[in-house]
Amino acid sequence: MTSAPRTVACPLPGRRGRGHPRAAPADPAPPRTPAPAGPLPRVSRLMALALRLDHLVRTGVVADYATLARLGHVSRARVSQIMNLLLLAPDIQEALLFLPPTQRGHDPLHLRQLQRLAALLDWRQQRRLWRQRQGHASSQPPG
Repeated sequence: MTSAPRTVACPLPGRRGRGHPRAAPADPAPPRTPAPAGPLPRVSRLMALALRLDHLVRTGVVADYATLARLGHVSRARVSQIMNLLLLAPDIQEALLFLPPTQRGHDPLHLRQLQRLAALLDWRQQRRLWRQRQGHASSQPPG
């Protein structure tokens, strides 16, 4: 059984030229939540970058990592370091994306430490070492 085609009608804004006032938006924008204090950790930004670059390569927008390096004005080795974050277990990747902002001082986690973790092929082993590292990091006094 086929249904008859439906028509949806909705108002569209008219064309505005010079001298025509802008119409006020019907619904005011929802209040913005305040941004968290402090910058995002560098590894969080690098993890997001790795995911974005991987998407660009997979969809064919960029041919390969060498092209990414050339476009980003960085070495192919640096692109590889960043892309190695994709070798981490998915839950570790998620944890990196949602690290809390750095309140003061240096970031507690560095790419170099994650490279060693990503070099492990077994995600269970990665997770075990990640939990140990998280436990160790939370037991250190802030500073």
